Amino acid sequence: MNKIVFGILAVVASFMLVESLTCNKCDVGMVGVCLNAAAQVCTTNTSSCFTGRATFPSLTTFVGFNTQGCLEGAMCNTTTNATLLGATYTTVKTCCATTKCNPVTISGATSAKLSVTAALGAAMVASVSGSVLY
Repeated sequence: MNKIVFGILAVVASFMLVESLTCNKCDVGMVGVCLNAAAQVCTTNTSSCFTGRATFPSLTTFVGFNTQGCLEGAMCNTTTNATLLGATYTTVKTCCATTKCNPVTISGATSAKLSVTAALGAAMVASVSGSVLY
């Protein structure tokens, strides 16, 4: 009887010792800058951190969009092709399994968090500058 109780306690203790995986989360990012960076604790169904990148092969100078977070293992390390408004794009999802192992990097530099206000401000300045020049 003692062996059974000890076995049950050992199993419960092992579940308690398991730490949840924490990943970097980014719903939308461009050129290595995440507009809403945060940390995300994965559930048992999403046991991997991922970085997803969508690129448009026909737009060679456009870096593309990126996203990050937790992902189900079966969806990891996949490449898919699709079309949006007549433009073909490729989505690549790469995964890793250690805490915050999915930083967004462009040319080796880790991305910085950019506030939505700063992003909108930059877009407005670019828009005004463009309209003044033409």
